[in-house]
Amino acid sequence: MRTPPTPKTGRLLLAASLVVLAAGCGGPETNGTKGGYVSGEDRLIVRVDPADRKKGPVISGDDLNGDPVSTADFKGKTIVVNVWGSWCPPCRKEAAALDAVARKMKPKGVEFLGIAVREDAATTLAFTKKRKISYPSISDTTGHLLLGFTKSLPSQAIPTTWIIDSSGRVAARILNDTTESTLTGLIEDVQASIK
Repeated sequence: MRTPPTPKTGRLLLAASLVVLAAGCGGPETNGTKGGYVSGEDRLIVRVDPADRKKGPVISGDDLNGDPVSTADFKGKTIVVNVWGSWCPPCRKEAAALDAVARKMKPKGVEFLGIAVREDAATTLAFTKKRKISYPSISDTTGHLLLGFTKSLPSQAIPTTWIIDSSGRVAARILNDTTESTLTGLIEDVQASIK
């Protein structure tokens, strides 16, 4: 025979239920967010089947040296767009891996473009020079360039990395920092998916 819960056990059950519900309510944009970036426990990778891919945005602006750069200049290539900031610990952590993949994959038709958010171009340039980052970045203090991904794979998390296939469609998204092997594998999968 079950005994009815006491007021104390009833409150404990209610509290436990609320904790479980709250843990399940956060999406990738809020669950684990710390200081504007998604924490390491919440790494999310989304792959999009070729038939379901949507057109990627044209990202353009001046690079950190003041020269114009646009994803439209990379037509027919696989494009990796990384949103980052030098103030963001996971961004700093993944910087070397992104640059290694950019150097390794460039001969294979892959172009990288960074979008540095929430800081001025001078701060971003100092970081990229110190780390010897080989690919261009655009300083986007307002974050408006991220809106271009609203119709495909939106994100407000920093860092976020998108892979756009050689047909100009958004094929994958990584929330949080990535590794050299993970990013290389995703790029190779995207390239193989449209052959």
